[in-house]
Amino acid sequence: MPSKTTIATILTLAALTTGTACTINGPTRTQYHGPLAAASQGGMALARWEDAYRRGFQPWQVLNYPTTPAEPIQDTIHGVTVADPFRWMENPDDPRLQNWFDQQDALFKDIMQHASNRESYHQRITKIFDHPRIGTPTERGGRYFFTANDGLQNQSVLMVADAPKDTGKVLIDPNTWSTEGTISLAGWSPSEDGTMLAYLQSQGGSDWRTIKVMDVATGNDMGVHIDSAKFTGISWAKDGSGFYYSRYPERPTGSAELTALNEHQKVYFHRMTEDGWQDELVWESPEHPNRGWGAGLTDDGRFLILTASETTAPVNLLYVKDMHSDKDFVPIVTEYKARYSVIGSVPIMASSQEGHEPAQLIVYTTDNAPMGRVIAINPAYPNPDAWIELIPQGDTPMQSASMVGNHIITRSSRDVLPEINVYTPQGEFVRTVELPGIGSAGGFGGRQNDEYTYYSFSSFAVPTTQYRYHVATGTSEVFRESQVDFDTKPYETIQVFYPSKDGTSVPMFITKRKDTPLDGNNKLLLYGYGGFGIPQTPGFSFANSAWLETGGIYAVANIRGGNEYGLPWREAGSKLLKQNTFDDFIAAAEFLHANGYSRPGLTAIQGGSNGGLLVGACIIQRPELFGAAIPQVGVLDMLRFQLFSAGRFWVSDYGSAEDPEQFEVLYAYSPYHNVRKGVRYPATMITTADRDDRVVPMHSFKFAAALQRDTGSANPILIRLQRDAGHGAGTSTAVRIETAADIYAFLDMVLQ
Repeated sequence: MPSKTTIATILTLAALTTGTACTINGPTRTQYHGPLAAASQGGMALARWEDAYRRGFQPWQVLNYPTTPAEPIQDTIHGVTVADPFRWMENPDDPRLQNWFDQQDALFKDIMQHASNRESYHQRITKIFDHPRIGTPTERGGRYFFTANDGLQNQSVLMVADAPKDTGKVLIDPNTWSTEGTISLAGWSPSEDGTMLAYLQSQGGSDWRTIKVMDVATGNDMGVHIDSAKFTGISWAKDGSGFYYSRYPERPTGSAELTALNEHQKVYFHRMTEDGWQDELVWESPEHPNRGWGAGLTDDGRFLILTASETTAPVNLLYVKDMHSDKDFVPIVTEYKARYSVIGSVPIMASSQEGHEPAQLIVYTTDNAPMGRVIAINPAYPNPDAWIELIPQGDTPMQSASMVGNHIITRSSRDVLPEINVYTPQGEFVRTVELPGIGSAGGFGGRQNDEYTYYSFSSFAVPTTQYRYHVATGTSEVFRESQVDFDTKPYETIQVFYPSKDGTSVPMFITKRKDTPLDGNNKLLLYGYGGFGIPQTPGFSFANSAWLETGGIYAVANIRGGNEYGLPWREAGSKLLKQNTFDDFIAAAEFLHANGYSRPGLTAIQGGSNGGLLVGACIIQRPELFGAAIPQVGVLDMLRFQLFSAGRFWVSDYGSAEDPEQFEVLYAYSPYHNVRKGVRYPATMITTADRDDRVVPMHSFKFAAALQRDTGSANPILIRLQRDAGHGAGTSTAVRIETAADIYAFLDMVLQ
């Protein structure tokens, strides 16, 4: 225990640093307010101070957290009493929230003033971002549409050109829609002849979309304004008479836009008539309010495909309407048992009536194939007994497929590395696409009759290169290369396999300088996701490049819950088995420490959305294993997530507290409910956004409040609230740079 004189000296230094008063009163007890004031009096505050003193005093390590009102709210769930003291933070209209926001913002800015290298990170990340980025083209009617960004534009613009590599002209510039770049172009679809373009606008990153249509030649608005679209694509009729899309009855207003459940989605055809545009109802299911519907035409316009889902599980219903027939939709799949994705349609045989010959659908599915396969379905004979298998499942997961250049292209994964195969429409193997090395290959989309397809290749330390692929001959040529101000030569990416708690072998990618000594003294950032069947593959990040340049190591663990090894890998990290996801991530950190890559005090973990849950759960379960944590837009209250916005869709992956067995598992790992008083939690920066209508920000608010109240460590617990932003999509370049600079500067400040 330090002397009273030492305490007074440090308190005075803290007061000078923050501008608040500190005093010593009484013969044996320290009395103070300001930076050392804690959520509870006496012991907790003193423990925080003692921890800071032992580690060497830093002004940012002894904090005066804003007071967060706690209310005596309790629920009894399956006989268990569950406290929820910060439930009031679920209400965006609660007047106490704004004051809390302002105080947390002020605290965050005060602490970040001590991050001496924040400006250098900001400058470096800005420079890495500052290079032209051009998307691959989509051809319609002899016009080529693609996105472009000169480097630092907040939003990419949409261009139109007469040839694939032409510079073209600006068709839509979202940067003119708002001064801060907060309104984004969230999607676009040109008509078949390329004369019209339907596009979607998003305000502040919201999942709600406004659909508009423009005349491509003149750039004039064509009078379409659909303001209640969400979770939808746009599929034009072949004759350009209109397009199919999905929407909800109406867009909520006020705070309900953020939190209201999304129900009763319907499919419409928006038709252009002499009297203007009109909506025609195509499909609804009022008896199933939770179903989300989507519709789209096959490339040949022959079939209108209707799909439905109620959760994020890889299962859907499938209905088909033959546009050459007066018959209504034919049900193909009416039970949720597998994933079905129509990738094309081909004639079965010639007919005297040209264009009306029998045809069959080419479908990627996990039906009786957890690793994925491709089948043919004749809608005239929809019984599964009549389905024909074209490409059987193999020993590696086939994650998706497409039909381009009159061939089937499958995208598989072998130990998380891409394997791209080409087949004839009859399922005969043609070739495997040769790729440059360890990395990720994205793309291989297009239309059935396109001669070329495009794909991109990148790795953690290798910027993206775009390739043009001739499907018939298998010839690849470089289409565009990224001119990034980053020297890739000093770095390497290796893949390792480590044992999880139950002995399961889990892959992990590690990127570092080739000459990095494995002595345990390296800053390390470990990233994970582990959910919803989303694999984490090697990809270049502008921001991570700046981290690597400072000598940091970047690792990505391919934990269970993703799709790295097909459906079984996903299911092994879902519902009652969700703890496997956290065990895998914890084991990754232990492996990295045991093999000299880093040590706990220098290890940070990061993840967003479901990855935010991952980070939150891991610091609750093993706080001593990490020096810092960055849970971003995380799902952190696992007992009430399904009550807000799109949360109900996630029950297929997480389960629900309504089920007694699932409640037991959820309650055991829910980060918010398992914060423990006096535990020494690592330095934590929680990030969220005020317009996130996917994972509503109450998750981050409640978790931050609980951590700040109960932590027994001097490590800072901060929340970074991004204004006028959403879950991530449409985030402006400026905000992305600011966020990355804050994160890396924070990590440099707290890792030691």
